[in-house]
Amino acid sequence: MRINTKFPVAVHMMTLISYIQKMDKTATSEILAKSVGTNPVVIRQIMSLLRKSGLIETRNGASGIYLVKKEEDTTLLDIYKAVRDNENATLFDFHANPNPACFVGGNIKEAMEKPLYEAQIAMEQSLAQYSLKDIIEYIDKKTH
Repeated sequence: MRINTKFPVAVHMMTLISYIQKMDKTATSEILAKSVGTNPVVIRQIMSLLRKSGLIETRNGASGIYLVKKEEDTTLLDIYKAVRDNENATLFDFHANPNPACFVGGNIKEAMEKPLYEAQIAMEQSLAQYSLKDIIEYIDKKTH
């Protein structure tokens, strides 16, 4: 029961794509997979989601992967929304079968709806305040 890692992996990927583009090099799923520390298949699955959301474009063959927008025009919320499981996905899901005959099980979902909704909104508002450029600038400061 862990929170999905697709979002941080997608941010990692897009950050590295930006650096590779600035060096006039070609980003590939193999290069991204090596940096992320995962299989290229996982990278390609996330690339598909980012492409469908209009955040990256890919070119056939060894032509590579490119950011569609400037780093400052892509928020972390844009990336989060691109890779979440579906449009209605939330940060937290309820367990499937709370016992309705139990006084807690019968009421827990309703009791938790407002706090979890507010947590979701707060997270999204926070992610909207940061751009891909902010992540790149942080890394630049740490490495230069």
